[in-house]
Amino acid sequence: MTSLFVEQLSVIDCAYLDAQRGLVGESWIVDIELEGDLDDQSMVLDFGEVKKRLKRALDASADHTLIVPLRHPDLELQRHKGRISLVFHGPAAGPIEHHAPAQALTLLEAAQVDGGSLAAHLQPILAREVPANVAQLHLKLRHERIDGAYYHYTHGLKKHQGYCQRIAHGHRSRIEIRLDGSRATALEAAWAERWRDIYLGTREDLAQRQNGRLRFAYTAAEGAFELELPESRCDLLDSDSTVERIAEHLTAQTAAEHPCGSIEVRAYEGVMKGALASIVHPLVL
Repeated sequence: MTSLFVEQLSVIDCAYLDAQRGLVGESWIVDIELEGDLDDQSMVLDFGEVKKRLKRALDASADHTLIVPLRHPDLELQRHKGRISLVFHGPAAGPIEHHAPAQALTLLEAAQVDGGSLAAHLQPILAREVPANVAQLHLKLRHERIDGAYYHYTHGLKKHQGYCQRIAHGHRSRIEIRLDGSRATALEAAWAERWRDIYLGTREDLAQRQNGRLRFAYTAAEGAFELELPESRCDLLDSDSTVERIAEHLTAQTAAEHPCGSIEVRAYEGVMKGALASIVHPLVL
């Protein structure tokens, strides 16, 4: 029997609930292997069909959702009229509350979320998309190798017409900062620590600030979204939290704290994509 493989078929950008870390933004690279008999084209499955069928199934399942461990003892969850409301009491920093349309969540029959438990959830979903000559489908989720600083962030983009409108999805992202053309690795590490497992909220979406907690709420094309979590796990932006605005924010903050000739920030949104922002400091004009 012959196997066909596709490395980095797709990237799942999502968020999940973790008992220690709280709300975690994540990016998992998806590798697949299909084992089966050759068809009348002498193929297990045409690569074009692999990408079309399986990537479409991934995009319609876990991508850009909040992944919830249904078997965690500290989870309270209710379903009502196409919506899901939950409170996750596990994190030491404080509980996380989330209300959203059902399609904005992936419900995992597991006590915790990791690459293995999500792969086990996705495998039967993808297996339904392949023809009968494919006997087995193997799925692996892995992280991008990053030699340098990176952080996990979660956000929501209410103006987006696609899945990014969901209030709690996220990314595992590297960061590159250059001061006067030279890589500022210590500054990159400082930002990565500051934004470790952070929620980047838009200030105009802030509905309530009380008792050390922030509540964000907005209505987007899919419906109404609400998220409440500890203020210590949030950072507020005066703009939308698109990667373009994040790059601008990092550049402006760096300029205020580190006067120099030029500043360039390369901010990533998950794997191999992002935005670049730069300024020349007024002191050199």
